[in-house]
Amino acid sequence: MAQLDLESVAAPATTHETDGSNIKSGNGQSTVNQAKVEFPMAEDRPPTPHGQAEFMDSTATPTDRTAEPHKVLQTDQPMTLSMTETNAAAKAEMRATSLLEELDHLDTPTHLPPIPPKRPMLEPPLLFEIGWEVCWQLGGIYTVLRTKAAMMLRLWGDRYCLIGPYNPLTAPVEFEPAEPHGHMRQCVQRLQDAGIPCYFGHWMITGRPQVLLLDYRAKFRDLPTDKYLMWSDHHISVPDNDGELNEVIAFGFAVTEFFRILCDVLTDQPVLAHFHEWMAGVAVPRIAHLQLPVSTIFTTHATLLGRYLASDNSDFYNHLPFLDPEAEAHKYLIYPRYQIEKAAAHAAVVFTTVSEVTAYEAEKLLGRRADTILPNGLNIQRFAALHEFQNLHRQYKEKIHEFVMGHFFPAYTFDLENTIYLVTSGRYEYRNKGMDVFIEALYRLNQRLRYLPDRPTLVAFIITKAPVRHVNISALQNQTMFEELKRTCRDLQEEMGQKLFLAAAQGKFSDSSDLLSSDAMVRLKRAVHAWRSGQNPIIVTHDLVNDQADPTLAHLRHRGLFNGADDAVKVVFHPQFVTQTGPLIHLDYEQFVRGCHVGIFPSYYEPWGYTPMECVALGVPAVTTDLSGFGAYVRRHIPESGEKGICVLNRRYRSFDDCCNELVDYLFNLVRMSRRERIELRNKVERLSELFDWSALVRHYREAHDMALERVGAPKPGRVEIRMI
Repeated sequence: MAQLDLESVAAPATTHETDGSNIKSGNGQSTVNQAKVEFPMAEDRPPTPHGQAEFMDSTATPTDRTAEPHKVLQTDQPMTLSMTETNAAAKAEMRATSLLEELDHLDTPTHLPPIPPKRPMLEPPLLFEIGWEVCWQLGGIYTVLRTKAAMMLRLWGDRYCLIGPYNPLTAPVEFEPAEPHGHMRQCVQRLQDAGIPCYFGHWMITGRPQVLLLDYRAKFRDLPTDKYLMWSDHHISVPDNDGELNEVIAFGFAVTEFFRILCDVLTDQPVLAHFHEWMAGVAVPRIAHLQLPVSTIFTTHATLLGRYLASDNSDFYNHLPFLDPEAEAHKYLIYPRYQIEKAAAHAAVVFTTVSEVTAYEAEKLLGRRADTILPNGLNIQRFAALHEFQNLHRQYKEKIHEFVMGHFFPAYTFDLENTIYLVTSGRYEYRNKGMDVFIEALYRLNQRLRYLPDRPTLVAFIITKAPVRHVNISALQNQTMFEELKRTCRDLQEEMGQKLFLAAAQGKFSDSSDLLSSDAMVRLKRAVHAWRSGQNPIIVTHDLVNDQADPTLAHLRHRGLFNGADDAVKVVFHPQFVTQTGPLIHLDYEQFVRGCHVGIFPSYYEPWGYTPMECVALGVPAVTTDLSGFGAYVRRHIPESGEKGICVLNRRYRSFDDCCNELVDYLFNLVRMSRRERIELRNKVERLSELFDWSALVRHYREAHDMALERVGAPKPGRVEIRMI
């Protein structure tokens, strides 16, 4: 960033260091007035309306490596200048005005991050990853951190540690205590002396990485002071009655205290701190404000405001450049959260997102362009079945057959050997996750298949987690009576088998009447008649809390998808995640997906999209869109992906109807495939899974960490520097 040389202006001046980006006044306009260029300080100006944060002021640290600090000229009295002084002032004004105009035309004038002060670096760097979901499964961040940990350990070894909040409910399952050593012993002891309980140990996942859990609740006593600092230093006003924000602030200040202590303990070792999502982001501007020698990376996996806007705006991406982010954040009552996320993005040395889609969104909503993209990966070894994945598909498909028989066969039957299973799943965001496209495509496909000879049957599962009261009594009763019928047949099978064996041993050949007694026949008929029902199979397996207002049910009812006997497409809305111990479908999610034929995920808002990637890892063809991070990545890196089992629908530049029709065409072609062709398609998609393993994708993290180290002048890990003296 260029420096303003105003030495030639002869006037009283006060010197102040700035980060080189504060070239605008409080109203965003350049301030150049009679050879006086002002760089207003946070403490010199009134609070911004509505608590608006001026982030680059609040995180100001020296970023220029060599130049002298700016000099700010301040005077309340008019200056009387000689002709020489007047000419010099005029020239200074012209230089300042020209430079300010040049800076105004830069793409991202405020994106230069604050750089931590230099310090001697003799040891290889340490890496800390901080996330709210460390040892606490809430969403996708948990999957990212858990699956990536083994690869990070391979790269960093004992120099890698995760930091998260201590949750007494999940810690006994996720966390194994251990005795801290080295610098961590001193940090833990000093944190505890400061009144912050902390727990060092190992996360009980693959690789067992080191982890430090901070009991942020101990910081609740300091919330009034910490909230004042958020306002005075960062112009972020935090309300008192928001429990989630209280937890986020307390955790952020606890993390900041850890790094303050760590920097006191370490004097010759660079420190990298990688923060994930806004709930872990409070510490990023705090570290910058305190000028701690910590190189920070902040990754947004999905902007908080973007989630709200996408679910409430039918043309979100086309409207995005014209939205006022601050006004929208106020509208959705998330303004303090939005400010925290934006402050973290601007204060970080390196700012990253997980996809190009999210990078575009973040630039428009947070005001900073991502320095690099960090695509998500998986630990493919966890899913690998080598040559067994086809057998596993058949095995778990048989389990799904059993549920389908129990659910549908009391009303009518169809050929299970000519049945295709579709699945969509994920967080219950009806529009964002593309459930509207999925249901509409099912309706149109049902119409197209109605007149197809020898048509197959499609059973479409919608797996999500919605507010429910309990399992539907009818669905549970059908499955219970089906199990009773199965036990009856198993008993009769054993009895008939014994009779058949005795007859064969005696050289006799018995007919069915000899093998199945009249009592057994009566027992079998009673079981069948008790199970049979004249009603159509229900479309939802649980009683929803708000049945009438549910968007999925409303769409299914609107399109008349009621599981009629003449419908080629059947629907099962299962508003709870499937587990092996569940009352209806006795399979874990991965087993269930492996037993299906294709996963459909036509998302409208999907910063990355683990669900289609998990399908690929399981050898199941998947459908995604170019508005998901995963879909955009596939489209860029895998040519002709549709022929290899990953169909990427075009949602960015096509209408809802066009996208639905594209999905219908894909499914229509799929159901017309032979069994051998579907097996070959599963083989192709399974071979692609290695492309999404962390061993292939972790290089992006390494590049981001190297970038953060280079910006503070630290050597990269594994790089030897030779200096001639």
